[in-house]
Amino acid sequence: MQTEKIVNHIVDWLKDYATKAGVNGFVVGISGGIDSAVTSTLCAKTGLDVLCIEMPIHQASSHVSRAHEHIAQLKGRFSNVKETRVDLTPVFEEFKTEVNLEGKDATVNMALANTRARLRMTTLYYHAGLLGLLVAGTGNKVEDFGVGFYTKYGDGGVDLSPIADLLKSEVYNIGNFLDVPESIMKAAPSDGLFGDARSDEDQIGASYPELEWAMQMKDEGKTIADFEGRQREVFEIFTRYNTSNKHKMIPIPICEIPKDLK
Repeated sequence: MQTEKIVNHIVDWLKDYATKAGVNGFVVGISGGIDSAVTSTLCAKTGLDVLCIEMPIHQASSHVSRAHEHIAQLKGRFSNVKETRVDLTPVFEEFKTEVNLEGKDATVNMALANTRARLRMTTLYYHAGLLGLLVAGTGNKVEDFGVGFYTKYGDGGVDLSPIADLLKSEVYNIGNFLDVPESIMKAAPSDGLFGDARSDEDQIGASYPELEWAMQMKDEGKTIADFEGRQREVFEIFTRYNTSNKHKMIPIPICEIPKDLK
């Protein structure tokens, strides 16, 4: 992996896109995780305005401390970086008073988790519209095109995706090159949507290296019959997520009206 050349390519791509769009720079939601840390650093390297927004909703303290550490480091390195904090906890709690919370706990909890992501998306676009910025997505290739591990119109609602063609392992390589804080480099990946420190692996049932392997096997045309043991289990997990979340990875279906009916 030619890390430095990839970094320069992404930075040039970001700068070129923003210039052609006639905007001032980028807004990035900072979670305390590797993806948002790498994305915000790449945006900062363009020299354009970058607004880092922390948006806690009953957030685990470890996530908050890592987000603060990263933003402080980024501001110390780049004069074009600014920050703001929007505590969305009261908004989230008020939302809960206006909706029906009856039903299976797992279903309600997942709906509320996705609501957190969509409240953050709304916040990012508010500031983007106010300041003439683009919302930079933080999804990687495994999340966006492998297992669909993101919220539709939440963290999936962005203007451009600078790291979406990078596997999670490649994001870590770039994070190391960009001097992302060690606390973030070592932290277990987490979506932070449940108010605790549960990891992505806890939710999915497989690690990112395992998912990258399964994604490669699928691309090579392998099927479940080709594997046994843990490999079979991981491939089943990947296939299940890839199938059930396919709606996130393809264009929105449009009902095309026959010309003779118009």
